[in-house]
Amino acid sequence: MSKKTDYILDELEKIFPDAKCELIHSNPFELVCAVSLSAQTTDERVNMVTGELFKRYPTPNDLANADLDEVEDLIKSIGLYHNKALNLIAMAKKLVENFDSTVPSDIDSLCTLNGVGRKTANVVRLVAFDIPSIPVDTHVSRVSKRLGLANIDDDVSVIEKKLAKKVKKSRWNRMHHLFIFFGRYLCKAKNPECFRCPFKDICREFKAKNKH
Repeated sequence: MSKKTDYILDELEKIFPDAKCELIHSNPFELVCAVSLSAQTTDERVNMVTGELFKRYPTPNDLANADLDEVEDLIKSIGLYHNKALNLIAMAKKLVENFDSTVPSDIDSLCTLNGVGRKTANVVRLVAFDIPSIPVDTHVSRVSKRLGLANIDDDVSVIEKKLAKKVKKSRWNRMHHLFIFFGRYLCKAKNPECFRCPFKDICREFKAKNKH
């Protein structure tokens, strides 16, 4: 555990006290669907299609028996909609056949579901079941590297392990939401708002830009 990570999280709490999952859902099944759909698109765009999707297919059994063209039509405004529709239906079938239509909470079982990788599984564990987890998405990766919590060339699995060592387990879930809000609304990939960032003295990228 490190004082540095405690300091970072304490400062982020001041800036983003309301940080939370922004994907609209009302149960673990809807969350799995929403997180799967969020790959390479924004939560905002996902929320635009899931209202009707969940109304049409409220249970795994409904989605398992859905017509592919109809699912595609509902989600066609988001990227990779064909593959995502295939995965949604296959994921629902697996829930029905292997898990009694109930979303599992253990990571190995979650990762057997179509369209669910380790990051998605960790998000579901964290948000739906409040199990301490460290999902590493693009925001968490970028923030970790810029603030010196990970190396520039670390992959997501290495970043997850490093954060697990440096952050108290009791703060893992909160860290996820805070890092995402920080990366999404302040420490953006392009044009980060460094002028209002409290971490200029420890930011690898800021120091590199301003060393002359």
